[in-house]
Amino acid sequence: MQFIIHYIRQLQRLSGAKLYLNLLGMVISGLLESSAILLLVPMLGMAGIQLGGAAAGYHLPMLGFISELPQTSALMLVLGAYVLIVLCQNLISRFVAVRNVDIQQTYSRQLRYEVYSALLRAEWSFFLKKRTSDLINVMTTEIARVLAGISAFLQFLTSLLFTLVQIGFAFWLSPTMTLSVLLCAVLLSVFSRRFIRKAKKLGSRSSSLGRQYLAGITDQLNGIKDIKSNNLEHSRLSWMHEFTGEVKEEQLDYTRLRSNSQMLYKMSSTLLIAVFIFVSFRFLHAEGPNLMLVILVFARLWPTFATLQSLMEQLASVLPSFKQLQLLQEECLQAAEHGAQEGAEAAVTPLSLKTGLEARGVDFRYHPQEPKYSLQDVNVVIPANRMTAIVGRSGAGKSTLVDLLMGLMQPESGEILADGQPITGERLLPYRRSIGYVAQDPFLYNATIRDNLTMIKPDATEDELWEALEFASSADFVRKLPEGLDTLLGDRGVRLSGGERQRLVLARAIIRKPSILVLDEATSALDTENEKRIQEALERLKASVTVIVIAHRLSTIRGADQILVIDQGRVIQQGVYNGLASEQGGMFSRLLSSQEEAM
Repeated sequence: MQFIIHYIRQLQRLSGAKLYLNLLGMVISGLLESSAILLLVPMLGMAGIQLGGAAAGYHLPMLGFISELPQTSALMLVLGAYVLIVLCQNLISRFVAVRNVDIQQTYSRQLRYEVYSALLRAEWSFFLKKRTSDLINVMTTEIARVLAGISAFLQFLTSLLFTLVQIGFAFWLSPTMTLSVLLCAVLLSVFSRRFIRKAKKLGSRSSSLGRQYLAGITDQLNGIKDIKSNNLEHSRLSWMHEFTGEVKEEQLDYTRLRSNSQMLYKMSSTLLIAVFIFVSFRFLHAEGPNLMLVILVFARLWPTFATLQSLMEQLASVLPSFKQLQLLQEECLQAAEHGAQEGAEAAVTPLSLKTGLEARGVDFRYHPQEPKYSLQDVNVVIPANRMTAIVGRSGAGKSTLVDLLMGLMQPESGEILADGQPITGERLLPYRRSIGYVAQDPFLYNATIRDNLTMIKPDATEDELWEALEFASSADFVRKLPEGLDTLLGDRGVRLSGGERQRLVLARAIIRKPSILVLDEATSALDTENEKRIQEALERLKASVTVIVIAHRLSTIRGADQILVIDQGRVIQQGVYNGLASEQGGMFSRLLSSQEEAM
């Protein structure tokens, strides 16, 4: 329950007086509804329905003055008051309902923003430990369940306040009968606790199934080409058949639970009313009007007990979602990057690298419990406005070193320096803003080419867009597209070839004229002609930009000013292409020989 309380406090802080005004409206609405019921007695009496003797309908103490009026005037007064009260009650209910939606949607917007903001401000190592589909599940399904829980809580408050008003009204009419009903309700609520416990277990099961479904579907859609090419459709359909069977059983169990609890309350309310009528006539000799009012009130009151029970079951079923969301926010807070604060990005001025980067005594491992380090005792200097290439076998630590140089992660020991200063704290965001990055697996958003470029530099002019495209050898094929810059690329740029995607990502990286350009084998998907053109462009560019290249194809780094050779997390060679190639028995010469033999 503490997880729900955490978010309810957030709701209270965000809504303030609006929430309390709504609660007041709920109380007034309940009072008005009770008053409308009260007026039914004199109306029935005037209509000639005598439940306790002549004109018994007039004998309620608070309505005694009506009997002194002419019958027509009294009837008009009672009917007018009844219509007015019902109108006011409905107007207040409408106001409360609209304001409730306003409160819920405002909180929904704020909650989604806060969670996504926390995710974006978490350091890169946080995402390496998480499954993307699990994060998507929390941002979609679990947040939706939390918001449904907030809505259920507000409904619970509404029903509770209405019930308290009705109880007060019923107690005023008949304390003995009211106490009897309340005692029955308390006993029933104790008995129904097992329904709430079952609802909580079913909620955990529902969250687990939702997470499994999204994970499975995400993996399979991402790997749809592999599924089609390997004829795996049957096995994937079998997975879906089995999974939907589990979902069906979970939904049936939840429906049975709710149906059983609602049936219990409906049958108990029927038995209670029957017992009250018998006891009232047989032993208490209750008068007709009072008895009728008690029956009317409790015919409305007892279903609210059932509603409260149903809402408590609903809250119990979404408790796991509240827990997951709060734990994720706490993890994101613990993993937040230093200097990544609300609104800080907009005011960041990119750092201009003047002398160079340095990794000094760097040790790094992804998990503190791991015995083996991904990088160990790394000491390298990357001069500014030069091209540095990083090579090595697969798994040697190339990408890890680049991630550290980009400030995506912090070393376990040692430090990364830019112009002699650590890239931590307030320097981290300006440093990162100065970097352009091109991944080996190019990622493009499902938007137009223009949108993909301007998201890096929103104020880019048309000339700047084409200049970046020209640099990346993309201008020619973009001009040939039906809508040019406004061509929609599809999911992950699926409408383009691998080489075209890689060139567009390179154009996106270069458009804001970064001080540091990081290329993770950015020319691997290019043909020989375009690769040569980009290599020539990089040669011109490195006079004003620090270029860091992770190279798998060693022939592409002949012009590098410095080559770092990494093996098993250590820098074992350092020099220029010809010098390293001439070192017989060295790692670089062995890698070069292997590639030449494979060609």
